[in-house]
Amino acid sequence: MTSSSKQPDSIVTKTSESAAIADIDAAAAGPHGFRDGAFDLEYSLARLWPYGLTLVFIVGFGLWHIATNLYLNEPGIWQNAIHFGGFAFLAAITVSMLGSRADRKWVIALDVTYGLIVLAAAAWIAHAENGLYTRTLAQTGLTWQFGPIDWAAGLIVIFAAIDLTRRLTGWIIPVLIIVAMSYILFLGEWMPGAFRAASLPVSDVLFRSLYNDEGMFGIITTISSENIALFMIFGAFLVVSGASDFVIEFAKIVAGRFRGGSAFVAVFASALTGTISGSAVANTASTGVITIPLMKANGFRPIFAAGVEASASTGGQIMPPIMGAGAFVMVSYTGIDYGTIVLYSVVPAIMYFMSIAFIVRVEAMKFNIGVEQANIVDRQKLLAGALNFVLPLGVMTYMLVSGRTPSYAACLAIATLIVTSWFTPNKMTLKKICEALMMGMKTATMTAILLVAVGLINNAVTTSGVANSFALMIAQWSQGSLILALLLIALASLVLGMGLPVTAAYIVLAILSAPALAGMLADGLIVDQLVAGISDPIKAAMFALAESPLVAKVATGMTPEEAQQLVGSLPFELAVVVRPALIDPATMTTFLLTAHLIIFWLSQDSNVTPPVCLAAFTAAGIAGSPPMATGFESWKIAKGLYIVPLVFAYTPMIGGTLIEVVQIGFFSLFGMYAFTVIVQRHSEGPVAWWVYPILVAGGAASFWPMELEINVAGAMTVVSVAVLSARRGPGGRERDSAPVTPAETLKGGTGD
Repeated sequence: MTSSSKQPDSIVTKTSESAAIADIDAAAAGPHGFRDGAFDLEYSLARLWPYGLTLVFIVGFGLWHIATNLYLNEPGIWQNAIHFGGFAFLAAITVSMLGSRADRKWVIALDVTYGLIVLAAAAWIAHAENGLYTRTLAQTGLTWQFGPIDWAAGLIVIFAAIDLTRRLTGWIIPVLIIVAMSYILFLGEWMPGAFRAASLPVSDVLFRSLYNDEGMFGIITTISSENIALFMIFGAFLVVSGASDFVIEFAKIVAGRFRGGSAFVAVFASALTGTISGSAVANTASTGVITIPLMKANGFRPIFAAGVEASASTGGQIMPPIMGAGAFVMVSYTGIDYGTIVLYSVVPAIMYFMSIAFIVRVEAMKFNIGVEQANIVDRQKLLAGALNFVLPLGVMTYMLVSGRTPSYAACLAIATLIVTSWFTPNKMTLKKICEALMMGMKTATMTAILLVAVGLINNAVTTSGVANSFALMIAQWSQGSLILALLLIALASLVLGMGLPVTAAYIVLAILSAPALAGMLADGLIVDQLVAGISDPIKAAMFALAESPLVAKVATGMTPEEAQQLVGSLPFELAVVVRPALIDPATMTTFLLTAHLIIFWLSQDSNVTPPVCLAAFTAAGIAGSPPMATGFESWKIAKGLYIVPLVFAYTPMIGGTLIEVVQIGFFSLFGMYAFTVIVQRHSEGPVAWWVYPILVAGGAASFWPMELEINVAGAMTVVSVAVLSARRGPGGRERDSAPVTPAETLKGGTGD
């Protein structure tokens, strides 16, 4: 070995971390102004036009979101229209229509003018609503009475939603919008079978797109204007106040002394950072530049280090209390309060991160990676950011679980952070508050534009009834099999995730498949009732429309197989009537939430599943590993994204009692460990080939729904395998064998 290779781990780690920090500083350097998305404060103040005026607008726009949600209580369409118009202006000046000429003065002037026109058009749409109703009511029997300015403003905002979405996310969403609107305008009447739909007049389509609750400025945009924007601002305040630095340093203390501790740091830090970041890619980029070099220095393979970071960062989107934008959408679709959804998500999130921790542990044992000798903790960053992270986040979590609105909780958390920061070295001065507002608004721009644009798709789907046709298709293709339906939805989410951001993929899938999936989950209770017999003659008579000889047994009872057959024979139109009649509304709501959580979890897989997996590709760039191979490694590590939805579907994890939830979550961990051992072909030590059938049985028993004796037997089986394998020593070596150094581990190639 060379002298450099003989350096202790502490030196390697410190050097890697310093290099990573240097990379961050270098990446932050570059052109100033708003074209690069930096919104540099000093540069903006030095050049009043256009940057200084842009600064004033951004800060004022951020304060407007806080004020409207706390005090002003503006009418919904006004709030949503201004929300879109403001972010449309920011998107127009941030991502130029003429990219190669973006810095020319006339191009900047053109983009600014375009953004202002869209803002004015959105404001007009809100202003014109009452007049439109008045004119239309006065012309009974005629279509919606739009004036010339109404037509122009409506077409401008629709065009802007499509155009700006294209600039920010690519062509997938714009193409879907065009197809969706064409479907209700003229394409629907040419479609065959269940997908045939009547064409609507242009005025009807325009009205529904602008003013319906399912349209541009409806329910989905309300989620963005009342919740998401505020949480993005809160996240930016956490970053500016030094709370994100605290996350990294705290993770080093908690997880850095375990075997393979640097990888545990990545898992723990990404879980905490998920409360700040609204993007798996951003999470990967922010924490990965620190954690990936640490993992490599500790002896982990570069491809594995990148996979752990991408998988853990993806988990940040399912981590309470914020959960990206998913929880807000679920509130809207299910009617369940935010605090309840967050509480239901705690145990599943722990299960996911523990599944990553298991594979980290097994990897460390497989390659004999030791305890990291030194995780250099910056105590100044730790102490400076502790209060700014813990107290505001604690206040927000308490507000959410106590029933306060998410917008109120976010605003109070921001106020708490500003006050507490003055008791720390990272005081939130006026300059830092402006920086946080600018960062929050910039971060929220893509999500805000995207959700407004998705409203156009949502309106078309709702208006045409194509969601029911899609649900019928899932029911027919799955033949009543829940597992097959889950596979179809997982495949659809993966395909959509190749071109759509996670939130958009989730919303599209939720609109199309959540009701069908909720219905299939409810069918299990109907089967139980059929087995026992339905004595109520009115309820029993509902099955008479089914073409099955088993109808005669509805009142007397039947075998489970017969009940499954009868339920499977129900026409879709009859099934949607039978379910609410036999199952109480609260239970149906729980099934709907379960369906949404399943789809939400499956929609995350596009971050880590090839061929398009942006979080994995981002991590690969930091680690210097092959992007596609890193994607497959990330997919393997993030197996919890597929396992936990199955637990949702087949157990009372959602809606069960506390004891049931804890039992399911606890024993599922043993099943996940068994699955990890099978995938990695290693436990605490090498595993013989004949052990794998035993592990399969033990893992299946650990997952078995609500059978305590079976769960205990499965857990004991998995633990026994781990204990026995440990006797052979880590990495297949005897316990007294010499340890493998990080340098030797890296020389050994990529491994399995």
